[in-house]
Order: sequence, then C-alpha cells, then structure tokens
Amino acid sequence: MNLILFGPPGVGKGTQGERLASEQGIQHMAMGDLLRAAVRDGTDAGLKAKIFMDGGKLVPDDVVVAMIEEKISADKDAGFLLDGFPRNVAQAEALDAMLAKHGVVVDHVVFMDAPEDNLIERLCGRLICSACGFGFHRQYSPPQKSGYCDRCNGELYQREDDREDVIAHRLEVYREQTEPLLGYYQGRSGFSKIDASGEMDLVYTGLKQAVEN
Repeated sequence: MNLILFGPPGVGKGTQGERLASEQGIQHMAMGDLLRAAVRDGTDAGLKAKIFMDGGKLVPDDVVVAMIEEKISADKDAGFLLDGFPRNVAQAEALDAMLAKHGVVVDHVVFMDAPEDNLIERLCGRLICSACGFGFHRQYSPPQKSGYCDRCNGELYQREDDREDVIAHRLEVYREQTEPLLGYYQGRSGFSKIDASGEMDLVYTGLKQAVEN
C-alpha cells in the first residue's frame, strides 16, 4: 500500500501516519526524518541536501524527490506513507513524474482537516523530546513526569514554530501553498477527506476506513 497524507499543520499527520504505517508494515516517510537520515547516511541526495542546509538555504524540491526515490528504489514492494510531502502542486507534479518512472502507483491520498482554532490549540500545546524526538501534548497526551519524556527521560521543549504568532503565519502559508493540493488530488481514485478534529483514536478509525475502502 502506498499513501499520501496531507493537511494543515497540527492536524495530526505525523502521529496518525506513524501509527498507520506501523500497523500496515510500510515505510513512514516523514520529510524531516527522511532528510536527517539521508544526510546522516551520506546518500547522494543527502550530500546534496547538506550543502544547502549548511548554507542556511531550503533544500530544493528535486533533491527532496531524489531522497524519496532512493528510499522507494531500495524496495519497491515495501509500501510507503508520505507525510509532509508534497507541500504544493509543483512538488506533487514532480513526485508523480518520479513515481511513474518507477511504475509505482499511489493507492490512497488522504486529506486530513480540522477547524483553525482546533489546530492552534494543538500546536500551542505540543512538547517534543530533545533526546528522541517523541511528541507529547500538554492537554491531550501529557508526559507522566512533567517536563520529561516517558520513553527516554529526555527533557521536553516547545518548538519555536509552535508559538501562536508563528502558527498564524504557518497557517497562512499553508492556505496559499498547500491547500491548492485539494484541487490537484480531488477526483482521483483513492482520494478521501476525513475530519481530524476529534479524539485521536476516532481520527485513526476514520483514517483506517478511508484506506481500507
């Protein structure tokens, strides 16, 4: 099974995507993790990306697509779930062209949506482990020990881009750049839209139903 999850920041793509990928036995390709792994492993695309990152520049779309291609080419039968890419129509077109070159078909594209006030509440409450990167939420999934990770006891912190003023800008960028993907994917076989504003397990049930149907 090959899937793409997209939606606004804070909608739960990472949490739900990781859970679904684990249950389905497929690769969870979160773009931040994929980028760091490619740089760490010294792949061709990773070495190219490092040049831009070291210069404080954004990694170009073609390099990101090349990273995905490296992962998919290694095992075309493994299946994947893309989380955080594509972010705009140009990236979606580049991704489609690369997948077509390898004869790989995307089975499901799921758009996860939630009201803006819900997204802001989620993002403002997020906490990340400085050691292992695992995420918590002050309200919905707080750590057992305040300020420390349940998994590794690392210290928790709030990302700079999870401040309310930064969140407002992120949502504006999303509306301008990523929301047009709805028009690109809507109408395709395998496209679904789910309400991701509810309780975590209910959202996951909706996601599973979308890909199982």
